[in-house]
Amino acid sequence: MSDLEKSSVKAPSHDDHGVHSHSADGLRNLPPDPDAHLSAEEKAKIDRKLLWKLDLTLIPWLCILYLLAFLDRTNIGNAKVAHLDKDLGLTTSSYNATLTIFFVSYAVFEPLTNILLKRLRPSVFIPIIMILWGASMLGMGFVYNWSGLMAARWFLGLTEAGLFPGINYYLSCWYKRSEFGVRAAIFFSAAAISGSFGGLLAAAIEKMAGVANKPGWAWIFILEGLLTILFGIASFWMVHDFPDDARFLSDDDRARIVRRLKLDQQASAQHEDFKMTFLWESLKDWKMWLGMAIYMGCDMPLYAFSLFLPSIISASGWSGGSVIQSQLLSVPPYVGGALLTVAIGFIADRTRQRGLCNIIVSAIGIAGFAMLIGSRSPAVQYAGTFLGALGIYPCIANTITWMANNTEGVYKRGVVLGFVIGWGNLNGVVSSNIYFSSPHYYEGHGVVLAYMAIFLLGGSLLMTTLLRIENKKRRQGKRDYLIEGKTHAEIEALGDKRPDFFYTL
Repeated sequence: MSDLEKSSVKAPSHDDHGVHSHSADGLRNLPPDPDAHLSAEEKAKIDRKLLWKLDLTLIPWLCILYLLAFLDRTNIGNAKVAHLDKDLGLTTSSYNATLTIFFVSYAVFEPLTNILLKRLRPSVFIPIIMILWGASMLGMGFVYNWSGLMAARWFLGLTEAGLFPGINYYLSCWYKRSEFGVRAAIFFSAAAISGSFGGLLAAAIEKMAGVANKPGWAWIFILEGLLTILFGIASFWMVHDFPDDARFLSDDDRARIVRRLKLDQQASAQHEDFKMTFLWESLKDWKMWLGMAIYMGCDMPLYAFSLFLPSIISASGWSGGSVIQSQLLSVPPYVGGALLTVAIGFIADRTRQRGLCNIIVSAIGIAGFAMLIGSRSPAVQYAGTFLGALGIYPCIANTITWMANNTEGVYKRGVVLGFVIGWGNLNGVVSSNIYFSSPHYYEGHGVVLAYMAIFLLGGSLLMTTLLRIENKKRRQGKRDYLIEGKTHAEIEALGDKRPDFFYTL
């Protein structure tokens, strides 16, 4: 038995940071330790090397894929500044409808996609949906009326639905709970980078206006759609499957990953067949419903910010009315959001205080949108967009990691993340229909402010309090009755309901 295993065979002892030990039962069914003959220092060195191998193999490519996904769903905001609405004769209502329809198809199909990801394998499912949404994006460059734009946006939402929840679920099946947050943050920071990259790219592509008798906004859609299709084809070789099937792992590395996840009280590296009970267990879990409320509190503001930032900057007068200047000025707030997202991911992994991180960061965002409402100074409003980005982006990755940390079981975690992310994205319908009254956008900023104060800040406070109460009950042995008379397999099937599983606060 390894030193780590010996240190784990003791009575359960936990703390409110989610640190937990393991009973002897929890060490059953572990694969043989390929490093059993090594010292603790040598094992730690191998573990660090394995972690770097996973990071370099998985994270960079997935970040590129999400950058493309977020770019493709939000570039319509850049296209609007480049006169999409005028060329197609769109009213404010009809333009907002094209934003809304994306979120309807995106949210409706999202809860199903993690099941498809598990059954079809990531190396097949992800490249296919990328090629399909790239084709939808490409098609948007050839529309000539509102109906065509609506159809293209519907299929864009349908085909993009599997990527974001799928990748977060996928990464949670590779990393320990204390390692997942910063990886999820780095992955999601691609959304903020796509905002800055999108502004720069749109400013450059718009200069192609008139080429092949097409306006600049059409070339934004065409070139970005082609780029997505090319990366989708490459993904057949660049996206890997789950740990039990991934081809880039040696047998020893596979055993190491399974062992480290099992010792972290995760069954995520093992094969599990889908049963309807996983769906019912998810629906009965109060954490999922509260997590849905928290996530909508940051996801609706995210889309409102991403879709309308160029218009907000333009309306404030800070850009001097220049289209290209408005695109370029949208870059710095996204950069700030990306940097803080990664920083919060690192801090939350170290402190395991994910709720506290949400609370502090959301207060920054609330201050930013209060500045947008309360001031007519272009400089103050532009500063408010910075605080808005800082207060929104880190909470997305942190909330998803928080839910993944506190949900055990391969399929249950997939279902929970699908519902949480799907419900959050359905609130993108709200994002699409609140920004009407230019130049001050009081209604839009007010709704975003309410979402962040009530659902994000208030929900995070409530979740932290309830999890702390539940952890206290488990420390006091008030949940031990759940395992009385049960076999090891039955206890393991309880997942995060096990008395020795402590929640991350």
